[in-house]
Amino acid sequence: MVDEKVMKTCKSFLGDVAACKDDLDMSDDENQTYLKMAENLSPEDVSKVLELALKVRESGKIKDPEVKNEASKIIRALQMS
Repeated sequence: MVDEKVMKTCKSFLGDVAACKDDLDMSDDENQTYLKMAENLSPEDVSKVLELALKVRESGKIKDPEVKNEASKIIRALQMS
């Protein structure tokens, strides 16, 4: 069972990732998939968001501290749940 707080953090993070799609080498289709996922996020999607959060946190190309912080929040929240 996924906590509602985790779901809200995931939605926020997915919205922020759209601004970094070039730094993550995401195609437009992948970006649209994540944006749609943010609109209709389900507990089954959380593992995909976690994978993306790990990529963002470890990426040397992404310099936006807000996006990096959101990624770290998701990772911590999932570790604690």
